Amino acid sequence: MTGRPPLRISVVVPARDEEDRLPRCLASLAAQTRPADEVLVVDNASGDATARVAAAAGARVLHEPELGIWPAAAAGYDAATGDVIARVDADTVLPPGWLARVEALLADDPGCAAVTGPGRFRLGPLGGWLAHVLYMRAYFALGTLALGGPPVFGSACAVRSSAWRTARREVHREHDVHDDLDLSFHLPPGSVRYDPALAVSISARPLRSPAGMLRRLARGWRSVVLHWPEQAPWRAAAGRLTGRRRPPA
Repeated sequence: MTGRPPLRISVVVPARDEEDRLPRCLASLAAQTRPADEVLVVDNASGDATARVAAAAGARVLHEPELGIWPAAAAGYDAATGDVIARVDADTVLPPGWLARVEALLADDPGCAAVTGPGRFRLGPLGGWLAHVLYMRAYFALGTLALGGPPVFGSACAVRSSAWRTARREVHREHDVHDDLDLSFHLPPGSVRYDPALAVSISARPLRSPAGMLRRLARGWRSVVLHWPEQAPWRAAAGRLTGRRRPPA
């Protein structure tokens, strides 16, 4: 990083009715060895004190009335002023060196558009291991097959703002797509770096609702269908060989 100007990092936290979980997330951001340059909490039409909790912690509060993780996340990305847009969720708890690691990875590799890590479910040792294998590893394995490279994981990722400014014209921003996969399809092929050192702690709420799991699977499948075959990995590889960028959806 010697000789390069420091990167400004904005952190976006989409939140709906998260007054109980949000304080721990914001406390972990406040405890970073490399502080965020700004923290934006996007209040997604909450019916509780989410916005007041965020403001009391010093976050910049945005209001997105359209329900859904993609509308909320995209509103935060659009409003961010940093060179890098980090995205975590309201139930994410970050280790103290997380933002420093993000900055180091992106500063050392100008061709990298995004970095991401896994979530570690706050469960017992056995339950946490099973959840990691059956949920987290499956997400990255299947996402890599669909994309030809690792997808971003929304609870623990950071994207260059320049990459977002290009992708924002192409992403779908719909309720029924998987926002992480959708964004991943619109980043330059081969530009996402997975780093296990970017692991964060997350709650086990995605595992507690069979209906919620089915919704996530359906959104993931729809996201793949929307982008294949035009943005399938073999087409991306052919585009790299001929010097062409993958066409937008």
